[in-house]
This record gives sequence, C-alpha cells and structure tokens, in this order.
Amino acid sequence: MTGAVLAAVPFLGACSMQGKKEVKQDKKPNVLFLFIDDITFNGANALGNPEIISPNIDKIVNSGVNFSNTYIMGGWNGAISIASRSQLITGKYIWNCHADEAKGFKSEIEPELTFPQVMHNAGYNTFESGKWHMKGVRPEPLFDKVDVPRIGGMPNQTPEGYNRPKSRQDTAWQPWDKTKGGFWEGGEHWSEKLADVTINFINVNKGKEKPLFLYCAFNAAHDPRQSPKEFVDMYDVDQIKIPKNFLPEHPYMNELGCGKNLRDARLAPFPRTHYAVQKNRQEYYALITHLDVQIGRVIKALKETGRLDNTIIVFAGDNGLSIGHHGLIGKQSMYDHSAKVPLVFSGVGVPKGQTRTQLTYMQDLVPTLYEMLGIEIPAQMQFHSDKAILENSSAEGRDAVYDSYVDLQRMVRDQRYKLFFILKAKKAYLFDMKEDPEEMNDLFDKPEYKDEIKSLAKKYLALSKESGDTLDIKPFFPEIFKDVE
Repeated sequence: MTGAVLAAVPFLGACSMQGKKEVKQDKKPNVLFLFIDDITFNGANALGNPEIISPNIDKIVNSGVNFSNTYIMGGWNGAISIASRSQLITGKYIWNCHADEAKGFKSEIEPELTFPQVMHNAGYNTFESGKWHMKGVRPEPLFDKVDVPRIGGMPNQTPEGYNRPKSRQDTAWQPWDKTKGGFWEGGEHWSEKLADVTINFINVNKGKEKPLFLYCAFNAAHDPRQSPKEFVDMYDVDQIKIPKNFLPEHPYMNELGCGKNLRDARLAPFPRTHYAVQKNRQEYYALITHLDVQIGRVIKALKETGRLDNTIIVFAGDNGLSIGHHGLIGKQSMYDHSAKVPLVFSGVGVPKGQTRTQLTYMQDLVPTLYEMLGIEIPAQMQFHSDKAILENSSAEGRDAVYDSYVDLQRMVRDQRYKLFFILKAKKAYLFDMKEDPEEMNDLFDKPEYKDEIKSLAKKYLALSKESGDTLDIKPFFPEIFKDVE
C-alpha cells in the first residue's frame, strides 16, 4: 500500500481547545458522526491495538477525548446492532426501546423526537448513508437527505464464508473476491461508496450557511470481512497475535447462546484454532485499515470545503467483537471485547489528546452532543449527557453500567468490578477489571469478595429495572440476591 493512500489527513489543530478554554464560533459547528459496525473498543492503533494500521482514526483519537469505558446495553436478538442503533435513535434504554419497537416506534417518530429529527429542528441539514438496521422504520422520513442506505444490516455472507479456514490450504473464500458479493455487491466496496456519497453531499453544500449533520454509518468492520488484496497483504497472518484469553471453546458456549446454532459463531471452525483466529483477525484488521482510508477521504472533503475547522467529530461503535477471545467469534457476550465500544469526541470545542475513564453508555453521545450544541434535551431522553466529563476529567460519571443478551446473559459493572451472569448455567463470574482486564481470573468463589458481589447485585437490580428489563434472574442465583433489594 502506497504512502499516498494511507497519508494522514491534517485536521483539527486550529480549533481544538486546551483544558476548559473554549473557542468561540460565529456559526453552529458541523457534526460528523462516524458510526462503525462491529468495532472493538481497541479497534484502532490509537485505541490500544498496535497491530492495526489506522492513521486517520488515530488522528481523531489523538486530537480529542477518548471515553475508554463506554458500554452498550446489549441486544434482544443476535443482531446486537438492532438494539444498539434503535436506542441511539430514540434515546430509550434497551428494554423500554424494545417495547417501543413492538409498537412500531410511533411515540418516537410522530412527535419528531429522534436523533436526526432533533438535529433538523435545531437548524441542521441532515444526511444519512450506510447501515440503518432499525425494525419498521426507514431513514428517509427522518433525514433531509439519504443516499445509499443499507436497511438490512449486514452485507450478504456466502456459504463459503463460514467455518473457515479449516487449514492453510482452505482458500475457497478470499476477501478481495468480488464474485462473493457482500461488501462488493454493486461493484464498488460499500465503505468506498459511503465515502463517495458523503463527499458529494459535502461538495454540493459547499459555501452554504446551514451546518451539516453527517450520519455516516459504515458497515465495516462487520463480516464478511472483505477488502482489496493490497490491504490484506499489509498484515502477515503469522505475525497476528493470539488473544491472551484464547480458548478452543468456551465452557458455557451453549448456555451463553454462542454455540453452533449462532450465526456469528459459525464463521470459524469449532474448536477454534490459532490459525483460524489469526486469519479472521488479519481480515478484520485489513477491513478497518480500508475503512480508515475512507474516513480520511471524508475529512479531507470537509477541509477542502472550509468546514473542518468548525466541525465536531464523533467516532463510535455499535458493539464489539471477540474473534478468538474466550473461544468466541461474535459479539453476543458480556465480556469487554464485545460489550465495550469506542467513543471519541474530537474537533471544535473539545479538549485535545485526553482520555476519560468514567463509565458511560455509547448512546450518551446523543445528549452530550445536544448539550454541546445548545439543543434542549427531549424529556424522553434516558441517556445522560457527558459534557461535564468531556470538559473536566474529574467530573462524576455513572456509578455502574448494565448489559444484557436476550434471556441468557446479564451483567453489571462498577468502576472496578464486573459481575457477569450466565443464567442457564447458573454461573456467575466476578472480574477485577483493573487487575484483570482480560477477564481470565474469576473471583466469584473467593469469600473476601462477598460484600462486593452483594453491592453489585443491588446495583444490578436498580439498573435492570431502569432499563425496562422484566426478566427476574433471582431464582437462578438465590444466594446472590438473598436479602438484596
């Protein structure tokens, strides 16, 4: 890959702020929202994975504030992104949002309370392209302009894309093979197409006063993990590191709902092998690097049209991904590789090169943006603004966060510990997230942690109720919840 293709795009320097000093602007800032599919919380070089080549994402991270403890609230089916994205658009916690989905989201759509509608009403020219994945609702009525929306969620996968590779000789499926469709359906890679239409929208609006809200929902880095051959060749498969917490199979994979019946789990062979994990990670990294180039193109267009110096950039993921951690491949678990996601603010009015460790939800980005832009936060919004944390590293964050997966898994985490419930196995894990970020050392049966478990159980009950969760997990864990209210 030539240096020209991966050249870092210069931006943000003139309009960043140091500490609390704000730069006054005569016009409302533009907003570039880069919403990435299936990207892990460390899914870029600057986010903590030195194996990934990602110069443009790195510039966003290094020029802004990285919220390093950002979680999602889980999923009501295997497509975690449906719940994650529906919550982002409506502002509702997971099970409250699921109840609204059953009613067709009428309460959110008709009063114009969704994220893009609020931005439109605040004077923004709103644009959407890419992954949508919200049941029963299309993006066209909610945005001023929609171009190449991907309503169905993921690019099509082919039979050859599953249960691979079985060996080094298993080459029936290749990321650059356009005959396999997927990201290549239509003749142009979907990441490139999204960048093309976004750049066109930016150029059409060159010189116009109205600020832009660009909702760029890349399908990358979801499978099928396809990219041009030169990007795959940037990564030597034999040099790809195996996760420290690699397992051939998770001991509770079926109870987790991550066994051989789960679509995501079938992408690689059972039991997992080092080579299969390395190959899947190689293709995942290549897809992220290809995505990074497209992000650079969009940022370059903002710069060339004179908008970049007055733009807020938000970079976020809808859910994480395991690809070999704990014997898993997909994202349907409460482990950090799947439940924790990147969230970065950068650009005008944002501190530069800082990290926030307070607990947040990804969807908190919406009320945070509203407050940054002086937009009144709708009464129905259940997520919290993190503007105070953005401006002050010592500001108080959430006491704990909650996560869930159908009726099989639940989780609560405070700043130090995570309590992870696997219901059908009647198994609970306790992890010290400070000392054991790889979640390999289960502390649950150690008597000295009894009080911590009770404290987390109490927080779990409060958060699950707040989320609208009707699943009672107490009968599965009577000793944990005994005398806990």
